Amino acid sequence: MFELRRLRLLHELSLRGTIAGVAASLSYSPSTVSQQLSLLEKEAGVALLEPDGRRVRLTPQGRMLAAHAARALELDEAARAALTAHAGWEPVRMSAMPTAAETIVPAALTLIAERAPQLRVELAELPPEESLFELWARRFDLVIAEQYPGHTRERRDGVEHDLLGEDPIRIVLPPAEHPLPLTELRDRAWVMEPEGTAARQWAVQQCRAAGFDPDVRFEAADLTAHVRLVASGHAVGMLPDLIWGDEPSPLTVADLPGSPVREVFLAVRSSSRADEAVDVVRTALRDAFAAHRRVAP
Repeated sequence: MFELRRLRLLHELSLRGTIAGVAASLSYSPSTVSQQLSLLEKEAGVALLEPDGRRVRLTPQGRMLAAHAARALELDEAARAALTAHAGWEPVRMSAMPTAAETIVPAALTLIAERAPQLRVELAELPPEESLFELWARRFDLVIAEQYPGHTRERRDGVEHDLLGEDPIRIVLPPAEHPLPLTELRDRAWVMEPEGTAARQWAVQQCRAAGFDPDVRFEAADLTAHVRLVASGHAVGMLPDLIWGDEPSPLTVADLPGSPVREVFLAVRSSSRADEAVDVVRTALRDAFAAHRRVAP
């Protein structure tokens, strides 16, 4: 009989690719991970790992057992969800993109405190690119993420996406300026999110569609930095309305061609959809988003 804890280590190795990555994710030492995987090999009676330079990789038998491990973890999660419905709730681990963590999540936590005061919710603020992978790897139970027009997020097996709502994206300029169309901003300095993010790719494409490549002079993952750079007159940018919360924008805003919106969605593993605690959090997030009244810029 295989020990589930060791099967999870094998599953994690199939996702993360290195012993060090598994150890960092699960707060183990690399030597402990290696030792437990060696014990799993003895239980299996076949080689599960083989050398790959200074690292290791899964053998064909290792990949086969890792696939079975993923299914065993899903069954374990579903069984725990069924039991906790009668014996009390486990903490719900949630990750949210920054704009949602700062606006929607606090309102949802207030609703949860009223509806289920015994439920513990843990939050990490991470970009969607990282949090969606970690949801798949079982670090989180629920993720709030976004996708920009024409940039659909990768769908992984066993993970479901539910639309939470739409969030308009607009041009932002310094407060003293008048609204300007995108075509008149070709000679301005821009602030955008880092290379490789969906937000950056989308924003650059908007500028190119308007006939120019933006002069991205400033790059920041923190959208608060965008606001301050624009407010001080050093840049222009594109920001979603959600960043303002329920307050009016302190910047001058202008509509983009076509009035684009990004989709804000919830992602959960299929095996945890029946978890009552996760459902309480999902419902509170939906209600918080629906009740959220952004002041029109």
